[in-house]
Amino acid sequence: MSKIIVVIYSFLILFNSFNINLEDFSRLGALWEHAKYHKITYGDSFLDFLSEHYGSKMVTHEHTHDGHDHLPFKDHNHMLCHLNVSFILTPHLIYTVYHQEFIENPTNFFYKEPFSNFEKPSFFQPPKIA
Repeated sequence: MSKIIVVIYSFLILFNSFNINLEDFSRLGALWEHAKYHKITYGDSFLDFLSEHYGSKMVTHEHTHDGHDHLPFKDHNHMLCHLNVSFILTPHLIYTVYHQEFIENPTNFFYKEPFSNFEKPSFFQPPKIA
């Protein structure tokens, strides 16, 4: 039973990482209507429509006509709180790392214990005859 709960929670976390809201699913009708508008007006196929609104042509097509505000998966203002940039790669900066090699110096110190504790002395010993 616990494995089922773990699998359900892991799929829930995976689904939440896509940042898809239930509101986006309610806007799928607007997506379909806007795709029909593009087919009638511009003669675009559905893949061309997706490329113009969600792909590489999105920047050039954004201001040609209205109706883009109601499309699903467009409102991602909340994604800035989940954005973690670990590395910023810039081609103009060159980072040099100086590595200093570790050299072990020999020591002149030698310590030898004056007695050995190989056998631990016992407190309870028989009396010794002098």
